[in-house]
Amino acid sequence: MRRRKNASSNKHPNLSEEEEENKFPYSSKNVLAICLGFRMLNALFIQTYFNPDEHWQALEVAHRIAFRYGHLTWEWEKGIRSYLHPMVFALFYKLLALLGLDTPWFMMKAPRLLQSIFSAVGDLYLYKLSLVLFGGRVAKWALFSQLANWFMFFCFNRTLSNSLETVITLVGLYHWPSMKSSSNKVPSDSRKWGLALAALACAIRPTSAITWVYVGLLELYLTHERLRFIFLELIPIGTAVLGLVCLLDRLMYGSWVLVPLNFLKFNFLSSGGDYYGTHKWHWYFTQGFSVMVFSFLPFCVAGIIKSRYWKLSGLILWVLGLYSILGHKEFRFVLPVLPISLIFSGYSLAALEERGSPNGEIKRSSCIYNKWPSKKQLAIFFLLATNIPMALYMSLVHQRGTEDVMNYLSNEAVKEKVKSILFLMPCHATPYYSTLHRNLPMRFLDCSPSEEEGIRDESDHFMMDPVGFAVDFTKNWSHPSHIVLFDSEEKQLRNFLVSHSFREVRRFFHAHFKVDRDLQASVVVYAMTDA
Repeated sequence: MRRRKNASSNKHPNLSEEEEENKFPYSSKNVLAICLGFRMLNALFIQTYFNPDEHWQALEVAHRIAFRYGHLTWEWEKGIRSYLHPMVFALFYKLLALLGLDTPWFMMKAPRLLQSIFSAVGDLYLYKLSLVLFGGRVAKWALFSQLANWFMFFCFNRTLSNSLETVITLVGLYHWPSMKSSSNKVPSDSRKWGLALAALACAIRPTSAITWVYVGLLELYLTHERLRFIFLELIPIGTAVLGLVCLLDRLMYGSWVLVPLNFLKFNFLSSGGDYYGTHKWHWYFTQGFSVMVFSFLPFCVAGIIKSRYWKLSGLILWVLGLYSILGHKEFRFVLPVLPISLIFSGYSLAALEERGSPNGEIKRSSCIYNKWPSKKQLAIFFLLATNIPMALYMSLVHQRGTEDVMNYLSNEAVKEKVKSILFLMPCHATPYYSTLHRNLPMRFLDCSPSEEEGIRDESDHFMMDPVGFAVDFTKNWSHPSHIVLFDSEEKQLRNFLVSHSFREVRRFFHAHFKVDRDLQASVVVYAMTDA
């Protein structure tokens, strides 16, 4: 097929994907079944709170769409979020309600179980992409790296838009000819699917354009059909997908809202994201992404060097570099390139059970049995010994109190023991209506960005002076039946709460160590004495 310039050579240039699958015993169906079972179990293991957007920008919005009550944060007033991602869960909520399954347990667990299905598809396409690039043995170890990495276990099944963006990115990269070598037989419609998926990823998260600009420019350079690519594929497909998303947002917002433009203005032109904190330019390289890759880091670096597949490794550097320019940084922003890094870890691990022959072909090493573990066995033991404890601790223990307390209140609300709730804690510290699933009055401390610099929000005022804030707050409050707060503030407010006829009813463990504030070791629930 004479339409592309020469690119990096595939490690198995004469084998199609089907031939590779026949050569290697794992079929796509088997891989999907394994990944689906693993990710669904993974979803049930996640019982901790990570990032507010998992609930407040996805499930809370979906709950409002499906059940007509729920809280919309300031982002939705500004029109910088698309309804596309929450709509997925809104339809799922409708299905649960239709089946009579909208119980407290299902409302808490079912969304992550749904995400686990998407995650399994992402795992499958990581395997398929590795297969066509490097062959069956590398694909096997790339999948192992994906499933064993602690951060993928901890984050991939959460209902963050970044999780779905990551899935779409993996599926999309598999379809883009520019990410494969010139010797691969690429179906004629493959690039069109890749374009549609790229547009979909950008609709869900506009910053996904960082990834697809790199891929698109690479495609533009490699293809000999540039005019066809731009005018018959890129523009029509991109316009169609983004146009449909704009129609959805028009329906939900009630007026025409250009979410990508509003998102660009707030996060890039006005640096609005900096309101939530900034990091040094090198944070992703020295801390953020390094922590995500964790003990796989040396294997990823070795795989990048050994494979010399610069197109894919260049994408990682491109994404980390551009995100480093932005002041506000978070782990989840670079989640889409974590699986790509783990492909190179798979390459490095596969090399431990193979040796290079003089003509460059990869052959299986001879079996030498001795009393010492092989390098491959030591590497696997090291990776599992470091990642499994981390994954379990972060998923089951660290910061679980805010999820436990909402599960408790949800069950109490079913028994009609809860009438209203006040959250005296930093804003968005717990799930909200999407977990409580009862249309009861609730109040949390606001932290919407102010138009004027230096103006503190309610959450800041409370954290600076909990007692003073509470005294002023009670002048105009309607007495709630329950108050939820962290133990760090509860110690200061205990006498105040008792004097207002509240008593402690439950205390939930939250964390062993502090993150960005004083240690919040537990979450405490107070209730009116006559509640």
